[in-house]
Amino acid sequence: MKFNYYPETDTLYIDLSAKTSADSQEVAPGVVVDFDAQGNIVGIDIDRASKIIDLSRLETNSLPLADLHIAGVKA
Repeated sequence: MKFNYYPETDTLYIDLSAKTSADSQEVAPGVVVDFDAQGNIVGIDIDRASKIIDLSRLETNSLPLADLHIAGVKA
């Protein structure tokens, strides 16, 4: 899973899978969910992300992470 923030457009894209998007559906104003050919969710696109989400904090709880990468640095 990858979180990609694009400040020039204030967009957050949450990449859930390496699979290619075959379909998209807007599920709320400015929130688009991408699906693969089998109907599985592969990503979430959030427009005006800084207005909707607190981008200054990322919290996880009990994720079974093998490794963590932050801004190009492996932690």
